[in-house]
Amino acid sequence: MLGTWQETFIFSWYVMVPLVICSIISLAIILERIIALRVSVVIKPSLAKAIHDLHYGGKTTLVEQLSVDEETALSRLARACLMYTSWPKDENAEAVQAYARREIIRLERGLVFLEIVTGLGPLLGLMGTILGLIRIFGAAGSSNDLSAQAATIAAGIAEAMYCTVAGLFVAIPALIAYSLFARHIEALTIDLETLCSELLGKLYTQAEASDTV
Repeated sequence: MLGTWQETFIFSWYVMVPLVICSIISLAIILERIIALRVSVVIKPSLAKAIHDLHYGGKTTLVEQLSVDEETALSRLARACLMYTSWPKDENAEAVQAYARREIIRLERGLVFLEIVTGLGPLLGLMGTILGLIRIFGAAGSSNDLSAQAATIAAGIAEAMYCTVAGLFVAIPALIAYSLFARHIEALTIDLETLCSELLGKLYTQAEASDTV
Protein backbone atom coordinates (compact mmCIF):
# COMPACT_ATOMS: atom_id res chain seq x y z
CA MET A 1 0.00 0.00 0.00
CA LEU A 2 1.34 3.40 -0.97
CA GLY A 3 1.55 5.77 1.94
CA THR A 4 4.85 7.62 1.66
CA TRP A 5 6.80 9.66 -0.86
CA GLN A 6 9.44 6.94 -1.03
CA GLU A 7 6.94 4.28 -2.05
CA THR A 8 5.33 6.58 -4.56
CA PHE A 9 8.73 7.35 -6.06
CA ILE A 10 9.42 3.64 -6.52
CA PHE A 11 6.02 2.77 -8.03
CA SER A 12 5.79 5.97 -10.13
CA TRP A 13 9.45 6.30 -11.10
CA TYR A 14 8.49 7.01 -14.73
CA VAL A 15 6.94 10.27 -13.51
CA MET A 16 9.11 11.09 -10.50
CA VAL A 17 12.52 10.67 -12.20
CA PRO A 18 11.75 13.22 -14.97
CA LEU A 19 10.37 15.59 -12.34
CA VAL A 20 13.53 15.28 -10.23
CA ILE A 21 15.70 15.89 -13.31
CA CYS A 22 13.63 18.95 -14.26
CA SER A 23 13.87 20.23 -10.69
CA ILE A 24 17.66 19.89 -10.58
CA ILE A 25 18.19 21.56 -13.95
CA SER A 26 15.74 24.35 -13.07
CA LEU A 27 17.54 25.03 -9.81
CA ALA A 28 20.90 25.17 -11.61
CA ILE A 29 19.52 27.59 -14.21
CA ILE A 30 17.95 29.79 -11.54
CA LEU A 31 21.18 30.05 -9.57
CA GLU A 32 23.23 30.72 -12.73
CA ARG A 33 20.84 33.40 -13.94
CA ILE A 34 20.79 35.10 -10.53
CA ILE A 35 24.55 35.53 -10.82
CA ALA A 36 24.64 36.35 -14.54
CA LEU A 37 21.80 38.90 -14.50
CA ARG A 38 23.16 41.14 -11.79
CA VAL A 39 23.01 44.74 -12.95
CA SER A 40 26.73 45.26 -12.31
CA VAL A 41 27.55 42.27 -14.53
CA VAL A 42 25.36 43.35 -17.45
CA ILE A 43 25.80 47.12 -17.17
CA LYS A 44 29.15 48.06 -15.65
CA PRO A 45 28.63 51.25 -13.64
CA SER A 46 31.94 52.82 -14.69
CA LEU A 47 31.16 52.48 -18.40
CA ALA A 48 27.61 53.73 -17.95
CA LYS A 49 28.97 56.75 -16.07
CA ALA A 50 31.51 57.40 -18.84
CA ILE A 51 28.72 57.44 -21.41
CA HIS A 52 26.63 59.78 -19.25
CA ASP A 53 29.61 62.10 -18.69
CA LEU A 54 30.59 62.14 -22.36
CA HIS A 55 29.95 65.62 -23.76
CA TYR A 56 28.41 66.17 -27.15
CA GLY A 57 31.41 66.61 -29.39
CA GLY A 58 33.79 65.30 -26.71
CA LYS A 59 36.46 62.64 -27.01
CA THR A 60 35.43 59.00 -26.59
CA THR A 61 38.81 57.81 -25.28
CA LEU A 62 37.53 56.76 -21.85
CA VAL A 63 34.52 54.96 -23.32
CA GLU A 64 36.78 53.09 -25.73
CA GLN A 65 39.15 52.05 -22.94
CA LEU A 66 36.38 50.85 -20.63
CA SER A 67 34.54 48.99 -23.38
CA VAL A 68 37.72 47.12 -24.35
CA ASP A 69 38.64 46.14 -20.79
CA GLU A 70 35.17 45.01 -19.70
CA GLU A 71 33.33 41.94 -21.01
CA THR A 72 29.76 42.98 -20.29
CA ALA A 73 26.71 43.39 -22.49
CA LEU A 74 27.10 47.17 -22.36
CA SER A 75 30.79 47.02 -23.30
CA ARG A 76 30.07 44.82 -26.32
CA LEU A 77 27.31 47.16 -27.47
CA ALA A 78 29.50 50.21 -26.90
CA ARG A 79 32.23 48.62 -29.04
CA ALA A 80 29.61 48.01 -31.74
CA CYS A 81 28.62 51.69 -31.61
CA LEU A 82 32.23 52.81 -31.95
CA MET A 83 33.08 50.22 -34.61
CA TYR A 84 30.73 51.62 -37.25
CA THR A 85 31.10 55.35 -36.72
CA SER A 86 32.13 55.71 -40.38
CA TRP A 87 28.64 54.57 -41.38
CA PRO A 88 25.59 56.85 -41.45
CA LYS A 89 23.78 57.05 -38.13
CA ASP A 90 20.75 55.04 -39.28
CA GLU A 91 22.92 52.19 -40.58
CA ASN A 92 25.00 52.21 -37.41
CA ALA A 93 21.84 52.05 -35.31
CA GLU A 94 20.63 49.02 -37.32
CA ALA A 95 23.97 47.28 -36.81
CA VAL A 96 23.82 47.95 -33.06
CA GLN A 97 20.28 46.56 -32.97
CA ALA A 98 21.59 43.31 -34.46
CA TYR A 99 24.21 43.12 -31.70
CA ALA A 100 21.53 43.98 -29.14
CA ARG A 101 19.34 41.07 -30.25
CA ARG A 102 22.29 38.74 -29.70
CA GLU A 103 22.81 40.19 -26.22
CA ILE A 104 19.14 39.65 -25.39
CA ILE A 105 19.49 36.00 -26.42
CA ARG A 106 22.44 35.72 -24.03
CA LEU A 107 20.44 37.30 -21.22
CA GLU A 108 17.55 34.92 -21.83
CA ARG A 109 19.74 31.82 -21.92
CA GLY A 110 18.09 28.97 -20.01
CA LEU A 111 14.76 30.74 -19.58
CA VAL A 112 13.15 28.64 -22.30
CA PHE A 113 13.77 25.54 -20.17
CA LEU A 114 12.07 27.19 -17.19
CA GLU A 115 9.13 28.03 -19.43
CA ILE A 116 8.94 24.41 -20.58
CA VAL A 117 9.07 23.14 -17.00
CA THR A 118 6.12 25.34 -16.00
CA GLY A 119 3.99 23.39 -18.45
CA LEU A 120 5.73 20.02 -18.30
CA GLY A 121 5.62 19.67 -14.49
CA PRO A 122 1.82 19.73 -14.13
CA LEU A 123 1.46 17.49 -17.20
CA LEU A 124 3.80 14.87 -15.74
CA GLY A 125 1.93 15.09 -12.45
CA LEU A 126 -1.36 14.69 -14.29
CA MET A 127 0.00 11.65 -16.11
CA GLY A 128 0.95 10.10 -12.76
CA THR A 129 -2.52 10.90 -11.46
CA ILE A 130 -4.25 9.24 -14.42
CA LEU A 131 -2.02 6.16 -14.24
CA GLY A 132 -2.73 5.92 -10.52
CA LEU A 133 -6.46 6.04 -11.18
CA ILE A 134 -6.12 3.38 -13.87
CA ARG A 135 -4.35 1.19 -11.35
CA ILE A 136 -7.20 1.77 -8.88
CA PHE A 137 -9.96 0.67 -11.22
CA GLY A 138 -7.93 -2.16 -12.70
CA ALA A 139 -7.11 -3.67 -9.32
CA ALA A 140 -10.53 -3.01 -7.79
CA GLY A 141 -12.29 -4.71 -10.67
CA SER A 142 -10.25 -7.91 -10.32
CA SER A 143 -10.85 -8.36 -6.59
CA ASN A 144 -13.98 -9.53 -4.79
CA ASP A 145 -12.68 -8.62 -1.34
CA LEU A 146 -14.17 -5.25 -0.36
CA SER A 147 -11.45 -4.54 2.18
CA ALA A 148 -8.76 -5.26 -0.41
CA GLN A 149 -10.53 -2.97 -2.87
CA ALA A 150 -10.65 -0.18 -0.29
CA ALA A 151 -6.94 -0.54 0.42
CA THR A 152 -6.12 -0.55 -3.29
CA ILE A 153 -8.26 2.51 -3.91
CA ALA A 154 -6.62 4.37 -1.03
CA ALA A 155 -3.17 3.42 -2.32
CA GLY A 156 -3.99 4.56 -5.85
CA ILE A 157 -5.42 7.86 -4.67
CA ALA A 158 -2.33 8.48 -2.55
CA GLU A 159 -0.08 7.82 -5.53
CA ALA A 160 -2.18 10.08 -7.74
CA MET A 161 -2.10 12.93 -5.23
CA TYR A 162 1.63 12.62 -4.64
CA CYS A 163 2.29 12.79 -8.36
CA THR A 164 0.09 15.87 -8.71
CA VAL A 165 1.79 17.63 -5.82
CA ALA A 166 5.24 16.73 -7.18
CA GLY A 167 4.39 18.21 -10.57
CA LEU A 168 3.17 21.45 -9.03
CA PHE A 169 6.15 21.55 -6.66
CA VAL A 170 8.47 21.57 -9.67
CA ALA A 171 6.42 23.90 -11.87
CA ILE A 172 5.57 26.69 -9.42
CA PRO A 173 9.16 27.79 -8.59
CA ALA A 174 10.06 27.60 -12.30
CA LEU A 175 7.08 29.81 -13.17
CA ILE A 176 7.96 32.37 -10.49
CA ALA A 177 11.62 32.44 -11.53
CA TYR A 178 10.74 32.75 -15.23
CA SER A 179 8.38 35.66 -14.60
CA LEU A 180 10.88 37.52 -12.41
CA PHE A 181 13.77 36.95 -14.79
CA ALA A 182 11.71 38.04 -17.81
CA ARG A 183 10.75 41.26 -16.03
CA HIS A 184 14.34 41.89 -14.96
CA ILE A 185 15.67 41.28 -18.48
CA GLU A 186 13.10 43.69 -19.86
CA ALA A 187 14.38 46.38 -17.48
CA LEU A 188 18.00 45.64 -18.39
CA THR A 189 17.14 45.81 -22.09
CA ILE A 190 15.58 49.23 -21.68
CA ASP A 191 18.67 50.48 -19.82
CA LEU A 192 20.99 49.11 -22.52
CA GLU A 193 18.88 50.64 -25.28
CA THR A 194 18.87 54.01 -23.52
CA LEU A 195 22.66 54.01 -23.05
CA CYS A 196 23.31 52.96 -26.66
CA SER A 197 20.96 55.64 -27.98
CA GLU A 198 22.71 58.23 -25.81
CA LEU A 199 26.14 57.13 -27.03
CA LEU A 200 25.08 57.16 -30.69
CA GLY A 201 23.60 60.61 -30.32
CA LYS A 202 26.80 61.97 -28.81
CA LEU A 203 29.00 60.22 -31.38
CA TYR A 204 27.18 61.68 -34.36
CA THR A 205 26.92 65.11 -32.79
CA GLN A 206 30.71 64.99 -32.58
CA ALA A 207 30.95 63.97 -36.23
CA GLU A 208 28.60 66.75 -37.32
CA ALA A 209 30.59 69.26 -35.28
CA SER A 210 33.84 68.10 -36.96
CA ASP A 211 32.28 68.39 -40.45
CA THR A 212 31.08 71.88 -39.70
CA VAL A 213 34.56 72.98 -38.66
